[in-house]
Amino acid sequence: MRSLLFVLSLICFASQTALSWKKEEFRSCDQTPFCKRARSRSPGACSLIASDVSIADGDLVAKLLPKIANQSDEEQIKPLVLSLSVYADGIVRLRIDEDHTLNPPKKRFRVPDVVVSEFDEKKIWLQKVATETIAGDAIPSSVIYVSDGYEAVVRHEPFEVFVREKSGDRRRVVSLNSHGLFDFEQLRKKAEGDNWEEKFRTHTDSRPYGSQSISFDVSFYDSSFVYGIPEHATSFALKPTKGPGVEESEPYRLFNLDVFEYDHESPFGLYGSIPFMVSHGKSGKTSGFFWLNAAEMQIDVLANGWDAESGIALPSSESRIDTLWMSEAGIVDTFFFVGPEPKDVVKQYASVTGTSAMPQLFATGYHQCRWNYKDEEDVAQVDSKFDEHDIPYDVLWLDIEHTDGKRYFTWDSALFPNPEEMQKKLAAKGRRMVTIVDPHIKRDDSYFLHKEATQMGYYVKDSSGKDFDGWCWPGSSSYIDMLSPEIREWWGGRFYYKNYVGSTPSLYIWNDMNEPSVFNGPEVTMPRDALHVGGVEHREVHNAYGYYFHMATSDGLVMREEGKDRPFVLSRAIFPGTQRYGAIWTGDNTAEWEHLRVSIPMLLTLGLTGITFSGADIGGFFGNPEPELLVRWYQVGAYYPFFRGHAHHDTKRREPWLFGERNTELMRDAIHTRYTLLPYFYTLFREANVTGVPVVRPLWMEFPQDEATFSNDEAFMVGNALLVQGVYTKGTTHASVYLPGKASWYDLRNEKTYVGGKTYKMDAPEESIPAFQRAGTIIPRKDRFRRSSSQMDNDPYTLVVALNSTQEADGELYIDDGKSFEFRRGSYIHRRFVFSNGVLTSTNLAPPQARLSSQCSIDRIILLGHTSGPKSALVEPLNQKAEIEMGPLRMGGLVASSGTKVLTIRKPGVRVDQDWTVKVL
Repeated sequence: MRSLLFVLSLICFASQTALSWKKEEFRSCDQTPFCKRARSRSPGACSLIASDVSIADGDLVAKLLPKIANQSDEEQIKPLVLSLSVYADGIVRLRIDEDHTLNPPKKRFRVPDVVVSEFDEKKIWLQKVATETIAGDAIPSSVIYVSDGYEAVVRHEPFEVFVREKSGDRRRVVSLNSHGLFDFEQLRKKAEGDNWEEKFRTHTDSRPYGSQSISFDVSFYDSSFVYGIPEHATSFALKPTKGPGVEESEPYRLFNLDVFEYDHESPFGLYGSIPFMVSHGKSGKTSGFFWLNAAEMQIDVLANGWDAESGIALPSSESRIDTLWMSEAGIVDTFFFVGPEPKDVVKQYASVTGTSAMPQLFATGYHQCRWNYKDEEDVAQVDSKFDEHDIPYDVLWLDIEHTDGKRYFTWDSALFPNPEEMQKKLAAKGRRMVTIVDPHIKRDDSYFLHKEATQMGYYVKDSSGKDFDGWCWPGSSSYIDMLSPEIREWWGGRFYYKNYVGSTPSLYIWNDMNEPSVFNGPEVTMPRDALHVGGVEHREVHNAYGYYFHMATSDGLVMREEGKDRPFVLSRAIFPGTQRYGAIWTGDNTAEWEHLRVSIPMLLTLGLTGITFSGADIGGFFGNPEPELLVRWYQVGAYYPFFRGHAHHDTKRREPWLFGERNTELMRDAIHTRYTLLPYFYTLFREANVTGVPVVRPLWMEFPQDEATFSNDEAFMVGNALLVQGVYTKGTTHASVYLPGKASWYDLRNEKTYVGGKTYKMDAPEESIPAFQRAGTIIPRKDRFRRSSSQMDNDPYTLVVALNSTQEADGELYIDDGKSFEFRRGSYIHRRFVFSNGVLTSTNLAPPQARLSSQCSIDRIILLGHTSGPKSALVEPLNQKAEIEMGPLRMGGLVASSGTKVLTIRKPGVRVDQDWTVKVL
């Protein structure tokens, strides 16, 4: 009977996936008591004051007490403990928790293994605290040093924390509790007769410690827009969710959920949660705020005038954006980032949560996926068709149907009888395979993984202490408790070749459904009162569950290769720190033009908040894209950091050669564009790995004072040199393109030059989308097309030199072995190219101990915007001349659309790893 009920439930669930998102399956703020309570509070409701301020262990510490003590013992608010820490580069950390010396029912959960260990080394040990009486206050405030240009203020009464500039009018940057909305519900012991249960639909949450939510307001000063807090399918600049003139009344929700076919304009939370918000204003200054908390969170962006009747006076000479942050559990563990430049803020955030992992080179190429490639014959045919149609690709993916009855780490012996041989055939062409491994484990006593996890006690427990039993793809399933480092290490060991029989060194992993998805659970996930190691409730760790699963899988691949090769693991769920472990994608999108359009703000938001290795399913996961939509998606997707085509098993097959010869040509050219630019992308991934600056960027990150860029989320920068404008409307052959800044831009299809700071109506024929190179930059390319990225290893480079008004340009190129961790030990090439005074110079940026060499040469140097008519070039130190001719400007295999010829230095005979100069004569 139980199996019959399960089958019926799966039929119901599968039928839902063919329909639009069912909103009623998920809670609104009004159906979420902690959110509803927090939203109902009025400004000034907080009665806490800061007292007993001192310096201890290099931090400012204090107690937060109610101004007027309540005489009722039952309602007595116990003191909270506050600590304020300062770190190098303009970072302030504020923590507020219950006082453990007062014996609360249990310790509130502090999220482990997110803040990188090196961050503690940047702590500035405070020696003293100054005092200052703020106008109108009866009690002096405490002031501490942050950096040469900034200081932090703890206002005692009313309680408030803010960071401000030291000089001038001491402009505020970011503040907390300026509107008095701070509230901290303390844990309680359940007495006889207490009923703290919460019900939603057919599910009941026991809430054994009562309400434990936290909320507070955060204000950003000199702010025009705020961004971040993914994951939502909505505009890049966050719209107000509450206040005058706001129609949409839901806050931005951060609660990792399995949401299929999601709405394309909604504040509803999707698969991941990163509680990091970035503010940017007309002055060009940027700031940020991050709350490290893994419980459900809701965030309001408050419209101007929301506090008109509060009577609270704040500095009004600058624009300000107020926000309300609400969480079900956890502690206050927040970070203020002072900026002031956009890249400063992302670097500051990266210093806390880590920079992006350096991917293997193959992972930056094109990936072909489907639910599901049926068998080994299907795999071989798809692989051969790519070769037949001269389309490069690097990775073929297998979804859940490749397993033996949804048992992960197994193969269906009838459909995939020789998995090692299958992988080796792909590897012979430089290609890899990815298989799926999800966190739900089939409850089958004959299944080796389930038996071992059960015996070891490695599953998440239900509220009664038994192994949690939920429904997912295999049927009755239990879930590995990834909060435990011990269990994560055990999980990593499952990827050894002896344990994952049929796997080879060219096999990598895909973690799906790791929100976690539970088909029969509340909101399609795990109950909040489920228990993890140490008695941690699932409500406290929910948003980080998929992060720990991703971490354990990535570490497992490192273990498998004995630390020699970099892992590749794709995850659907995300959390701060995910960037250290691999790539992510935006989940179950739909074959609609609006889903193509919204992919850009989604990826910009992810990059801004640390997750730069991200992409959206090309063509949409659900539905059957018309050929025009699919072509346009490939043309935009060629610039995604993660470039993968994927589709639901109910859709028609959509490999690039199935839509007629012309559409095959267009999709091939789009994929060729990506492979042409792989050296540039790989260099950008290294920049992200070192600094945290994303590969794909909003326009205002490069042009922070250009107000026309602040809300533009249809165009984007790839690094500092490329601007891409997608086409998001059916039947469109033109696009409106804003080119920012004062410098010129070169159309990469025809070398036409456009002045910055203007909007242009550009041609957008079916062959291409508008893409421009910024004057003053140099982009490295590889123009020979092979079957995969690894087969391009020894191919020569092309340098595209886009000269500015002073006939200058510069750029960089990063090269390593494309797979190992040897780059960490100095085995890499990092070159800087500078064109000035008619001379192109190559110099070394790597440290002296860098030891990688390369026989690759520079085959062509393209000069865009050169004002004279040179005949030849002198190459030093070779003391030889190179020819200069008018050659084609190639992009993705297409000759420039107008047939334009560009100035080209052919075969200068210089190696990419050496110092040299090329002087135009």
